Amino acid sequence: MSTNLQSVSSGASVEPKPAPAVAGRAFTIAHVPFESPTFDVMGNSSRHEIKIHEHGFIALVDAMPRLVPQGQTADSAVVQAARVSYGQGTKKVNEDRGLIRYLLRHRHTTPFEMLEFKFHVAMPIFVARQWIRHRTANVNEYSARYSIVPDRFYKPTIDEVRKQSASNRQGGEERFAADAAAAPDEARTAEEFLRYLDDAEAMYGRYQKLTEAGVSREMARIALPVSVYTEWYWKCDLHNILRFLSLRMDSHAQEEIRIYADAMHALLQPIVPLTMEAFEDYEMGSVRLTRLELAALRSRSDTLATDNKREQAEWAAKRARIYL
Repeated sequence: MSTNLQSVSSGASVEPKPAPAVAGRAFTIAHVPFESPTFDVMGNSSRHEIKIHEHGFIALVDAMPRLVPQGQTADSAVVQAARVSYGQGTKKVNEDRGLIRYLLRHRHTTPFEMLEFKFHVAMPIFVARQWIRHRTANVNEYSARYSIVPDRFYKPTIDEVRKQSASNRQGGEERFAADAAAAPDEARTAEEFLRYLDDAEAMYGRYQKLTEAGVSREMARIALPVSVYTEWYWKCDLHNILRFLSLRMDSHAQEEIRIYADAMHALLQPIVPLTMEAFEDYEMGSVRLTRLELAALRSRSDTLATDNKREQAEWAAKRARIYL
């Protein structure tokens, strides 16, 4: 039994092409051309790259869609996916912005999942271990089992060494004073930290000698510090990229990963400007209030109806943003 199947878009010219039979079925594939001229959202470039620190980078290497109608951006794919839900609906380009803003404002996330972006990233392993917590991406990392780890380490300047935050157990905020005359104890501590990194980096020479002597790469790598660089390809849909950015561009994120998130935002902004504008308005530039915070706001209260110190501190921070 053979079956002829042909997919034709209304109003579009098609050029039927025979396809190899599959399981005894013969198919005809219609090659449907674009309805209007298109252009490459990456400007016919192989990659858009931003250098990070001394050895790192983040590069956009592919996008889906790659081709969009002339005069539009990749935002059009969000609109196209959304309109499938209720037919053609509105078709005017000047209404696309309003629809995208509505979707993001009301957390209709599926249309944003229709767009995907692939990045090539080089970063310290300690940054990669934070990054990999975002489990919605497809990741393929450089393997130190197969290849020698390059001699690349992240090392901040003495002015960038941070103190442990008093309020955030997982973060650092204030920097150590690097001026030995003004704050000798702090300057010595910052210098000692950099010497500590030098000692860790010195392990690379021993790693290299041991691999040359025949120790397996998968064994030799285990003593390398997390300041050494790794690389990966990271592919993710736009909805989950926005979730990544909302956490990693936040002021509470570690500075060393925040710079990568800021760079990712810069790479995407020209390609999906309407989505990124809405994201900045409704996510990064917004303040979300809990039930207790709404009650405090209505009663003009400076405190919450709770004894939880962290909630009180978060409310104080939100009030500072609201009232400047």
